[in-house]
Amino acid sequence: MSYEEILKAVFPLLEGADLASCMAVCKQWRDMARDDYFWKCVCAKRWPSICKRQDPPTVTYYKLYQTFYKRQGRQILLPPRLSFDNLEFFIDIWTEDRLIFSEVVPGPALHTGIKSPPPGICDRLRFQLEGPDCKMTLPVQPGFKVPLSETVSVSVLVGRKDSNRVACIINKSIFDYIDRTSYRAMAFDYLGLSPAHPFVPGIRAWISLLFMDDRNDSVIDVFGIEMDFCDAAKIQGRGFVAA
Repeated sequence: MSYEEILKAVFPLLEGADLASCMAVCKQWRDMARDDYFWKCVCAKRWPSICKRQDPPTVTYYKLYQTFYKRQGRQILLPPRLSFDNLEFFIDIWTEDRLIFSEVVPGPALHTGIKSPPPGICDRLRFQLEGPDCKMTLPVQPGFKVPLSETVSVSVLVGRKDSNRVACIINKSIFDYIDRTSYRAMAFDYLGLSPAHPFVPGIRAWISLLFMDDRNDSVIDVFGIEMDFCDAAKIQGRGFVAA
């Protein structure tokens, strides 16, 4: 096996920081490490759902990694006008280090919500899901079970299809609050908004796992996902910024 073949076999196994360090070794390593396939491997570990698309949601996977691996300064992502028709959400959920949910969700599907709540949910949750003020919800089919003894985390990216721009809404946040009265496990991150539409700072983006009323105190049986941007993204005409 040649020297170059060895590098091509090793680079896909590296974490992003290590691959970036390899680019500083010499010109040959830098040119080889710029191959976007290696950065796709890196991004697939952190945001698996983005690899379900044929093309990256940004210009390159290297650009995606550069943008969201570490939180940077606030960057304007979208012009003031936006539509759910042009958006898609990349949602990845883990228990410990095991991926349990990974989907690319079109904006209209999230905005449409859960039309027919499943049997076996509590009356309070059913009333909320069927109400006119229900937030953005998504049915999970098939559902999945989550042991409450394990740490569950979530990442959410949102991409604009007509401009190949992406924002990080939730970055590896933990579902650390379980509301047994409304049958939700909740996680949040702070939402950045375009300076063109200044809001009170510190607005949270919430994501909730909706679970069945099965009286099990050790495991939750998830049937849906709900997102809530505290009214910041329910109106056509808001602008997100990259986190």
